[in-house]
Amino acid sequence: MTYAEFFAEIKGKFLEADVSDITEHLAYQFNIEGEAGGIFYVEVKDGAIYVEPYEYFDRDAMFTGKAETFMKIASGKLDPVLAVTLQKLKVEGDIGKALRLKEFIDKKGKKAE
Repeated sequence: MTYAEFFAEIKGKFLEADVSDITEHLAYQFNIEGEAGGIFYVEVKDGAIYVEPYEYFDRDAMFTGKAETFMKIASGKLDPVLAVTLQKLKVEGDIGKALRLKEFIDKKGKKAE
């Protein structure tokens, strides 16, 4: 899998999340190691989610791991806290805001219509 293929798929998964009730600004950078390596960010702002293939220097938290780990997390197949515990995911920054990632991943596919 190339980075472009990975990014297209992961972006689609994140855009399924319902963040309409999140008023707090959240910004995460994801560093993908190994195959499909690269960087992207997810920003939640004013009840909308943005996913772009760039570094985000004013981030709240930064996650580092393999593409496979991020896919499992975004698909709801791997709990992000468990991924950290198993050392499949490294987290730097504001841990409180990092934990909010789980909140909107859990709402994936439940977007209000």
